[in-house]
Amino acid sequence: MKAAVAQQPGNLDVLEVVELQPDALKTGEVKIKVKAFGLNKAESYYRSGNYGTFVPNQAIGIEAVGEVVDDPSQQFSVGQKVATVMGGMMFARHGSHAEYINVLSSNIVPLDSNLPFDELAALPEVYLTVWGALDKNLQIQKGESLLVRGATSALGMAAVTYAKARGLSVIATTRNLDAKAKLTALGADHVVIDNGDIHQEILTICPDGVNKVLEVVGAATVKDSLKAVSKWGEVTVVGLLGGLPVIENFNLMGDLPNTVKLSFFSSGMLGTPDMPLSESPLNWIAKQIEQGIMPSIIAKKFDFSEIKQAHELLESNTANGKIVVSF
Repeated sequence: MKAAVAQQPGNLDVLEVVELQPDALKTGEVKIKVKAFGLNKAESYYRSGNYGTFVPNQAIGIEAVGEVVDDPSQQFSVGQKVATVMGGMMFARHGSHAEYINVLSSNIVPLDSNLPFDELAALPEVYLTVWGALDKNLQIQKGESLLVRGATSALGMAAVTYAKARGLSVIATTRNLDAKAKLTALGADHVVIDNGDIHQEILTICPDGVNKVLEVVGAATVKDSLKAVSKWGEVTVVGLLGGLPVIENFNLMGDLPNTVKLSFFSSGMLGTPDMPLSESPLNWIAKQIEQGIMPSIIAKKFDFSEIKQAHELLESNTANGKIVVSF
């Protein structure tokens, strides 16, 4: 099978397409023929040696959509359309940058959608992370206000569209004035140009503060985000776009407002007993996109033969949406 691997950590030059022998199925695994996958910063960090334990000659990638080829447990039928995410892909087993992958049955979502694979591939990682952060951590409710800090990332865009479809009022931030129209088109009620110190501007929009904050920028702006939250509100950190995950000189009494909660969510929870994917809204999300209720967040589509070009765009930080690669 064709697969994108690296023999050693490094820059884009170490990424290469090779022929690998598919691994035999282990107990609890399902073999999937990959049709398409989305790209994520995690894959770039992993390839460069800055995320987890690097395994030479192992296909990278943490999400995919495709069809079931073999399931010894018969939980899934051959030919069934499915999505998969996390579950040790890229670390404990070959990742999604391969024609065939063996994935944990717990990390599979059967898909009931008419969307093509190259559209479905944009959904698993970002939208299931949004589901975990917004529904599980923040426990969003219709009518609440949500601040999405770092909204022009693929994850941020997914959060804007999902929150709007769930009936929330959304404030989106970006450092780029040119991105304002894009975020408005995705459904943001307000777009704020982010200079790192925007809590006063947020309070002019929501005088009592926003109910919830999805912090995609991370440590660089979390102190400021906490100042924009209402009493009994909450900030959940899901990204580190701003750099290292260290909040310098953080004072629990001075920087964490009374009654306000600060939490963290990582997609590593997906498919675990505490967060079974059988409860996920992935098919509902696909239906919203299929019906035009939620807009697509895809920036560009590539063929697998263009995998290096796709990763070049990912590393340029100029995609303004999700990058998808198809076989």
